[in-house]
Amino acid sequence: MPELPEVETIRRRLHPELVGRTIRDLRVLDPTVSRQSESELRRALVGRAVVGTARRGKWLIVDLGEVLMIVHLRMTGRLVWLPGDEERGRRPRFTVDLDDGRTLHFFDVRRFGRLWAVPAAEAGDFFAGLGAEPLETGFTVAHLRELLAGRRVPLKSFLTDQRRLAGVGNIYADEALFRARLHPVRPAGSVGPREAQRLHAAIIDTLRLGIEHEGSSVESFVDPAGSRGRFQEILNVYQRTGGPCHVCGTPIRRIVVGGRSTHFCPHCQPLRARKLRPAAGTAPAGTGVGAATGPQSTTPTPPADGAAVGPHDQA
Repeated sequence: MPELPEVETIRRRLHPELVGRTIRDLRVLDPTVSRQSESELRRALVGRAVVGTARRGKWLIVDLGEVLMIVHLRMTGRLVWLPGDEERGRRPRFTVDLDDGRTLHFFDVRRFGRLWAVPAAEAGDFFAGLGAEPLETGFTVAHLRELLAGRRVPLKSFLTDQRRLAGVGNIYADEALFRARLHPVRPAGSVGPREAQRLHAAIIDTLRLGIEHEGSSVESFVDPAGSRGRFQEILNVYQRTGGPCHVCGTPIRRIVVGGRSTHFCPHCQPLRARKLRPAAGTAPAGTGVGAATGPQSTTPTPPADGAAVGPHDQA
């Protein structure tokens, strides 16, 4: 699935090409691409000039003034000017014709991508369920620690939960945890202050590297011109199962966490016992009536390669 760096790469490529242009027509060739009908989408979007572009998590936003055209690529969505080799013979799910004669095509093999026309005044409600933007100034170490506090879910599941952090997916979660030297099944709430600083820096650095390398084309991602990204050329752990760690030489392991393939170095990311740190305003574990005595560990036993971890507390 295209993640924050891939969507940001698409936005940056489209911005100079779209701003100032007017949508001349919109055609929906697959009605399942939107809950809105083609006629509703055309009434909302056709004839409007593009005044800007934006991104919220993994969502691409084309600003048309009073209305926003919002696209989610999901698993295999591609926004391209011209069909590439993989699109030849396939029908786009929707197309957008511009007043300069060019057409933007949306191809989507898995057909999970979606299109919306949303009044700009309702954008806050539309994105209300999304978490923090990790590249904005409001995402501080303190904010990350608040999000982590009291959470029993594995760090990998925490990072890919769009209600907590918007835009981080499988690839960048694995790579960020490697940079932070944190095991992916470690309970999120067990992360200490210094570890939170490392994780905060790792998330930001990994996403910025992804953008600098124009996204990751491990699978199907291309930008609107059909060019592949380069982040896959510098991956440390993702899809490198059995390969040597670039730091210590230990073979990279693969497990499944929350239904997601997860890759890590068992030497650089050791699984150590840590106590769960309570959320603000709650009593530490072991202090209530009937609490167990003696030291307690919240760290699970590491699973064998390829084994599933779960189910997990999502509260």
